[in-house]
Amino acid sequence: MQIELPEKRYYSIGEVANAFDVNTSLIRFWEKEFDILKPKKNAKGNRKFTPEDIKNLKFIFHLVKERGFTLEGAKIHLKEEKKKPLETFEIISKLKNVKAQLLKIKEQL
Repeated sequence: MQIELPEKRYYSIGEVANAFDVNTSLIRFWEKEFDILKPKKNAKGNRKFTPEDIKNLKFIFHLVKERGFTLEGAKIHLKEEKKKPLETFEIISKLKNVKAQLLKIKEQL
């Protein structure tokens, strides 16, 4: 999945929800369910997601929406593998982006 967000230090929950094409309520729900998600909150209580939070959300989205894990299964997967699957997932995502770009170039030829 390709998420397009501008390079920023913090993202609002609306920006994140639009990037993932989900409702903000799902993002809030996942925040409660997964300990790995800890967005900062300002004085008004608005959530501000860091790029690290976005990486974690991408991985959770991949597990739940793309691979079909249940929430409990995704939690167990995250706890068992800690950082290793996240790094592997990032590498696979980058390779998929490179593949998509190469296919696009091939079509233009």
